[in-house]
Amino acid sequence: MFKGILLEESGKQTHASLQRLNEHQLTTGDVLVKVDYSTLNYKDALAITGKGKIVRNWPMVPGIDFAGTVLSSDNPAYRIGDEVLLTGWGVGEQTWGGLAEKASVKADWLIPLPAGMSAKRAMAIGTAGFTAMLGVMALEQAGVKPGQGPVLVTGATGGVGSIAVRLLAKAGYEVHASTGRPEHGDWLKRLGAHTIIDRIQLDQEPAALESQHWAGAIDAVGGRTLARILSQTRMYGAVAACGLTGGVALHTTVMPFILRGVQLLGINSVHIPKEKRIAAWQRVHESLPVNYENEVKELTLEQVIDAAHDMVAGKPVGRVVVQP
Repeated sequence: MFKGILLEESGKQTHASLQRLNEHQLTTGDVLVKVDYSTLNYKDALAITGKGKIVRNWPMVPGIDFAGTVLSSDNPAYRIGDEVLLTGWGVGEQTWGGLAEKASVKADWLIPLPAGMSAKRAMAIGTAGFTAMLGVMALEQAGVKPGQGPVLVTGATGGVGSIAVRLLAKAGYEVHASTGRPEHGDWLKRLGAHTIIDRIQLDQEPAALESQHWAGAIDAVGGRTLARILSQTRMYGAVAACGLTGGVALHTTVMPFILRGVQLLGINSVHIPKEKRIAAWQRVHESLPVNYENEVKELTLEQVIDAAHDMVAGKPVGRVVVQP
C-alpha cells in the first residue's frame, strides 16, 4: 500500500482525497518508481479542483512530473536503484501521475536523472523549468540573439515565466517581464528582469501591426496577449508560445508573418524525443544557481489539495515541490 492523491468523478464533479492505494492498481508501465519528489503545477491544480478539463480517465492520481528511484523494472533500460525523471507523456491526465509515493510508467517515458542533480532540484525545475528551457532553445534556433533588442516574458511570476526570466538573463538577453502582480516586481528584477510591464498593457485588442518592440518573447498567456505581442514583434523576431492562461483563441492577422517575417514557435513539452529532452534538462541544470532547489516551497501530500485551491485562486508565486 502507498499514499496518493486520488481524483474521482461523481455527477460531473471532481472529488480529491488523500487515500491509501494498492500497488495492484498501478498497471500502466514496465517500471515501478518510488517517487522522491513531485511538483504541484497549475495543470495539476486545475485537475484537483475540477476547474479545468484535465483528467481523461477516472479515477486518476494527478501529478504531471516526478523524480525518483526505480523499485522494479521489466525493461533492461533501467535497474533497481536507478535515479530517474519524468515529465509529460500524459501522466497525471491519462495515466496515474506523480502525486503519490509510487508510480508505474513506461520505460520510454523516463530519462536518467542528470549527473549531479538531486530529485528535489529536478522537481524544483520540473515541467515548468523544462518548458522554459525549450522556449529559450527555440528562440535561439530561430536566430534571436542577445543584443538584438528586449525579449519579453509573460506570466513572469508563474513557474514557466519566472524560470524563463532567469534563463534568458543568464544567457545575456535584456528581459522585460510582464505580470499582473506589480508588487513582485523587485523579486523579478532580482531574477534578472530589466523592466517590469503591467500585463494590462498587453491584454488589449491589437492593431494588425504596431510599433516594433520585441526581438523575441516567451509567452505563457496566449489569447489576446499573444496576438498583441505578435503585432509588436520586430522584423524577423520570434515568439515561443507555451501557455493559455489568457485563453485558447488567437485572433490575429497574417501581417506580422508576411510583412515582418515574425515566427510563431509552438512549445510542446509533453512529447519530446529523448535526445532533445536530455539536452534540455542538462542545460537547465547548468544554467540555474547551484542552490536553486532551496528557493522553492516544499509541501507534503497532506497539504496538496488546499495548495491546489490556493494556486487556482492565484495566491502562490514561483515553484512548489511535493515530498511524498
